[in-house]
Amino acid sequence: MRVLVVGSGGREHALAWKIAQSPLVRALFAAPGNPGLGRLATLVPLKAGDVEGLTAFAVRERIDFVVIGPEAPLVAGLVDRLAAAGILAFGPTAGAARIEGSKAFAKEVMIAAGIPTAAFATFTEPKGALAWAASRGGQVVVKADGLAAGKGVVVCGGIEEAKVAIREILVERVHGAAGATLLLEEKLAGPEASCIAFTDGVRVRMLPAAQDHKRIFDGDRGPNTGGMGAFCPTPKVQAALLAEIERTVLLPAVRELARRGHPFRGALYAGLMLTPDGPRVLEFNARLGDPETQPILMRLRGDLVPALLAVARGDLTAVTLDVDSRASVGVVLAAEGYPGKVTTGDVIAGLDATLGADQQLFQAGTASGPGGQVVTAGGRVLTVCALGATHAEAMERAYDAVGKVSFRGMQYRTDIGGSA
Repeated sequence: MRVLVVGSGGREHALAWKIAQSPLVRALFAAPGNPGLGRLATLVPLKAGDVEGLTAFAVRERIDFVVIGPEAPLVAGLVDRLAAAGILAFGPTAGAARIEGSKAFAKEVMIAAGIPTAAFATFTEPKGALAWAASRGGQVVVKADGLAAGKGVVVCGGIEEAKVAIREILVERVHGAAGATLLLEEKLAGPEASCIAFTDGVRVRMLPAAQDHKRIFDGDRGPNTGGMGAFCPTPKVQAALLAEIERTVLLPAVRELARRGHPFRGALYAGLMLTPDGPRVLEFNARLGDPETQPILMRLRGDLVPALLAVARGDLTAVTLDVDSRASVGVVLAAEGYPGKVTTGDVIAGLDATLGADQQLFQAGTASGPGGQVVTAGGRVLTVCALGATHAEAMERAYDAVGKVSFRGMQYRTDIGGSA
């Protein structure tokens, strides 16, 4: 098969790493990719959001299968366009991907399907939003309705914080059109968990649950980011709870989307808060998480491509996932200034350092610099992952690998996996 991976982050590097191991794959391409992906695949200079360009390339190069990583091309209809051209793709159609493209729509799906979630309200003007926040003492979560690269969410501890978040998102439009509609939720308490399933539009196959770390600083302090690291599995989600989440969250969402005429084929991600009253859905994503994918794929044994193909073809009946019993930890190395304005162009040292068999380095915000050097090119630069017999061992081995890499202004959390 000739396979194209769409995207340029750590998630896409991890997907390409697994896909390249498959005997079914004869040629692998990545668009636009990064220098790390370039070691596994032929890089294609097309942006992930270039729906027409990607489709034309897939037709011209006789691509058999396209695996789409990020959410933006899914929401923009890349799967629909590829299907019209007769090309199989892993990922939902635009109609199904709306579950991530609009947080208000996701809430509609949850309410219709009886999926447990936080109390909420949507607003297009600040007066009503401020009144709703004030009625809850400012203990709310303020969210831009549309796609904001994982940054359009503010967890507020009081009314002043809520006022600032509402003004910035809804009035000042710091996230552009994504903030035209605002969603406010009650602030829930409890540990979070990322539960992701492969689904063919009818059936689901649960991936091992993971826990992401959104805040920039140790101890879950500071502003939210796209994710500073993750570990898998999370002890907070044992087998019985994972089965409950499959039954009460993932399957109802899949059935409701199918009922609406938008069967979801791809990776459906449920971000959950594990409250004293049971799991509550914070968000749905229409793709694999980043950075959760990296440690999750470290634990998946065997050939991943047949499972991806089964999802795209609409029949997971014969698919079982072989999961390593060991734990995995992934630590994100971010650029100076992240999650605000970041510096780029800094040379990354240690990318060719010798790693153990169960340590992996996945590139994300990187680019080729002068003299063939790899330089920083984004906020989240790398994800360093490791397997271990226990979470503590996986954590130790991940940070051992972190110590082999450096670039100016490099920042990372030192507690990823510690809560396990």
